[in-house]
Amino acid sequence: MPELPEVEALALDLKGRLDGRAIVKVHVAAFSALKTFDPPLSALEGTLVDDVTRHGKFLDIDASGVHLVLHLARAGWVRWREELPMVPPKPSSKSTLAVRIELDDGTGLDVTEAGTRKSLAMYVVRDPHDVPGIASLGPDPLEDGFTVDVLGSILQREGRKQVKGVLRHQGTIAGIGNAYSDEILHAARMSPYKPANSLTDDELATLYAALRRTVGDAVERSRGLAASELKGEKKSNLAVHGRAGEACPVCGDTVREVSFADSSLQYCPTCQTGGKPLADRRMSRLLK
Repeated sequence: MPELPEVEALALDLKGRLDGRAIVKVHVAAFSALKTFDPPLSALEGTLVDDVTRHGKFLDIDASGVHLVLHLARAGWVRWREELPMVPPKPSSKSTLAVRIELDDGTGLDVTEAGTRKSLAMYVVRDPHDVPGIASLGPDPLEDGFTVDVLGSILQREGRKQVKGVLRHQGTIAGIGNAYSDEILHAARMSPYKPANSLTDDELATLYAALRRTVGDAVERSRGLAASELKGEKKSNLAVHGRAGEACPVCGDTVREVSFADSSLQYCPTCQTGGKPLADRRMSRLLK
């Protein structure tokens, strides 16, 4: 799933490509992706792209005051096309294409979504805060106002909730998902199950530093990369997420995994849990 660093870099890449270009047409190939009806899609036709920005994990294309907002969900992505096909796309259950944005010079964007679980969302709005997911976002962790005291207040407010879940909840902190929450907690040498309100002052300072460094470094590595390079860059720099069974790059212990209904987390027992494996209820049920 694209998270804050990838969406930030994607917005920067698209801003350079789209600046001053006119949108000719927006073709919807997957009708479930379009979540709004007012303004209509036709309101984008003939508009000039003024800016491309990010709100958490949301991508915002501002075209003459009309905002085309995308949430790429678990398996969505944006692909730049130097030349678009002459024939408009048709809805097809076999195609990954969800939306095509046609520009005035024959170039454009294909918004795709892999897999059968379709969660990608597109909104056409006059104000990005008309999108419910943006209106309810928590603070952005890279903003100057996101201080260690802000993080501490959030963790205290969330009580006994597991710190992993607090970090990735978009209404609490914007932009951090499953992958970077694993990476932040590994860098902080902290269990993902640790209750949010149980951190000492030193642990809070360590978690804050790990959060800012992990997300900030990922943004810097991604800055200037084309959209086609971002997924590979992310994967190659992850220490534990997606690396179950591999050696921890810090201590050499085997990276472990805990599976849930529709996701999983990865962690290093030596670095994060005092050498003790976390309970994996799904695996326990399979072994009975």
